[in-house]
Amino acid sequence: MGSIARRKVMPKSRAGGNLREHDIHDLGLAGQGIKRIEWADRQMPVLRRIRERFSKEQPLKGQRLGACLHVTCETANLLRALKAGGAEVFCCASNPLSTQDDVAAALVKEYGISIFAIHDEDRDTYYAHLHAVLDRKPTITMDDGADLVSLLHTDYRAAAEEVFASMEETTTGVIRLRAMEKDHALRIPVVAVNDAQTKHLFDNRYGTGQSTLDGIIRATGVLIAGSVVVVGGYGYCGRGIASRARGLGAEVIVTEVDPIRAIEAAMDGFRVMKMVDAAKLGDVFVTATGDKHVLASQHFTQMKDGAILCNSGHFDVEIDMAYLTDTAREVEREVTKNVDAYHMANGRTLYVLGQGRLVNLACAEGHPAQVMDMSFATQALASEWVASNDQLPVKVHDVPRHIEEDVAAVKLQAMGIRIDTLTAEQKKYLESWESGT
Repeated sequence: MGSIARRKVMPKSRAGGNLREHDIHDLGLAGQGIKRIEWADRQMPVLRRIRERFSKEQPLKGQRLGACLHVTCETANLLRALKAGGAEVFCCASNPLSTQDDVAAALVKEYGISIFAIHDEDRDTYYAHLHAVLDRKPTITMDDGADLVSLLHTDYRAAAEEVFASMEETTTGVIRLRAMEKDHALRIPVVAVNDAQTKHLFDNRYGTGQSTLDGIIRATGVLIAGSVVVVGGYGYCGRGIASRARGLGAEVIVTEVDPIRAIEAAMDGFRVMKMVDAAKLGDVFVTATGDKHVLASQHFTQMKDGAILCNSGHFDVEIDMAYLTDTAREVEREVTKNVDAYHMANGRTLYVLGQGRLVNLACAEGHPAQVMDMSFATQALASEWVASNDQLPVKVHDVPRHIEEDVAAVKLQAMGIRIDTLTAEQKKYLESWESGT
């Protein structure tokens, strides 16, 4: 997990070394959590329709679904849909700073879902919560970063035999899982929900783009217009961040290691250069690559006094926080909420947002519900598909095309958008090869 969150949170619900039915901050927060969940539900029509169908058809009946996700109001509606489908659902946090404590309380008290998540929990508590989920012997798992499935392949190897499959919804997690598949270490089928077009084209680009800028502005109040914003990585997340920063009036510089993506960024009108060169120019730096040390020692020494650093990748390894901490003359915590100041030996001060963790969730509230509607609808339908195909080959699977088309069609309907359909003649033409000029 990289650096450790500051607040030591001792699990309150221990029994014989195991956590009981839940471990959250305060059940008394449930009332406010219910309001947030219901507000998000109003903006998630696709997932709501799936929940209504699941409630009637019970496609997940008998399944034990263990999830490691950001415990937010949007995620709550996914968990509600899975439970409506007949599954026993239990969930831990995929990031110590993303948990909304009132939502966790509502899920436990109002919706009867076992939650193991406390905002700002420390590393030991984080892993205790992962163990709590796997101790309940899930038959299907759902991951956001592959921490749960990685633990399943190490400390819980025997239990892996009981797992039909897992879903993974982050770029970082899919990278880890494809590496496991390549090394022949993967022991269960995994569905790469992140790679679904209904996920990465919308969630990663529009969701991450908006929520990252939201997190930066909430934490700092900085004026984006006229600032030089450096975006590390031009995948779908990087594209979204760069686009939204430019839309707010920033001069945007993109750094890349992939020559094809670098060309795309250049043709999209962004300046493209090496990070060591961009380091001298940037006012705000955002990493979004899924790799480690995108911002490192050689970059810190070049940065301006007052530069703002943040990460929008899943894990807190994209900024070399250990180097910053070890070499700073002084580290001033919480100069304002979610902002730490690193006073460097060269006399300059660098500001890090959200401890280098996901800035959109550490400093704001994550993606808009309208975007998560599609991602979580795909997630829910992938769970249904897995439950009905318990003999899937052990590999990383793509989301079936028909699931994506169903999600997109219902979303268009909810948006009041109608599109054309192919005529029988057009279908025949597209399926034939005989017709030419």
